[in-house]
Amino acid sequence: MADEPSNRAAFEVQAQYCEAMAAPLTARLCRALARVLTRDTAIGTRVLDWPGEPVADAVVLRLVGGLHALARRGDADAFAATDAELAALLVTHDTALLPWLDGPPQTNEAQRSAGLMTGLLHVAATLGPRVEVLEIGSSAGLNLLIDRMRFDLGGVMAGPAGSPLTIAPEWRGPPPPAAPVAIARTRGVDLAPVDVRDPAQAERLAGYVWIDAAERLARLSTAIAMVHDRAVELTQGDAPDWVEARLAEPQDAGTTRVLMHSVVWQYLPATARERIRGAMEAAGARATREHPLAWVMMEPNRDLHRHEVRVQCWPSDQPMQLVALTHAHGAWVEGLAPPYETRDYVMRRGAYE
Repeated sequence: MADEPSNRAAFEVQAQYCEAMAAPLTARLCRALARVLTRDTAIGTRVLDWPGEPVADAVVLRLVGGLHALARRGDADAFAATDAELAALLVTHDTALLPWLDGPPQTNEAQRSAGLMTGLLHVAATLGPRVEVLEIGSSAGLNLLIDRMRFDLGGVMAGPAGSPLTIAPEWRGPPPPAAPVAIARTRGVDLAPVDVRDPAQAERLAGYVWIDAAERLARLSTAIAMVHDRAVELTQGDAPDWVEARLAEPQDAGTTRVLMHSVVWQYLPATARERIRGAMEAAGARATREHPLAWVMMEPNRDLHRHEVRVQCWPSDQPMQLVALTHAHGAWVEGLAPPYETRDYVMRRGAYE
């Protein structure tokens, strides 16, 4: 259980992550909040007395999201405030900020699909071009637009040429396989899905994007417009239940069923992770060349302080392979050369983005 010093220290931890990810304005605000928070406000009391693990619970990002939302509405600019002005702002907007602490931040960075498409290219090179995508932890479902986005991955192009959203991260290392990919269908699930067709929910999602990240905010706006144009298949539900149900459905011959996710695995309870692993292993054992299966993930490796793209294909005895490294928000992707690492690791809880 945390105490006040631990809860204040979480702001410095988050500030360092912000600096490492080129977000100096957000880093500055994190440090200022650590200095000015007091129990004179309800928001200060709740943060300083936070009973859980503040970094894993993303308490700092919850509060920063609320302050960014105030700035976006033009109500108050915490990012340009002096310490005295920030302290006064927290008093004035105490009631408005409190609900932001009620749940973890929900972000949905469409550029993370660069790592996911890198994985799908490896799947297509192994099992054939036609795939159907099942995504867990979809948030607002923006990565379910992966079939409608255009990708430039080290010169390897994928997706429709006329897409309003092009994902072109800085590419490092060898390019991914130049394999054709035909995504037949995308479906997703989330415990608390965000409907970006609702202006209030869309604005809340934008609040969690750091103010420094103008490109991310512009990309979010374009992706939301794409959802307005044609909705994604996103449902509310528990990930293990949903995965088990989808894997039990009939599968079109010649179409690879792909489970994918990004920065989700660490937030699932151990029991949920084991159920999903078990369901995938059982489905993999049943997979055939006509009805293949694959797993694509873009997840943080906290032990090595990096985000990794891993892929597994069935039918095969080949373990999950590490095929690329990536920036947390997809700004760059580094392709790796075979032989690919197959060492497993334990993903620990944490919220730094």
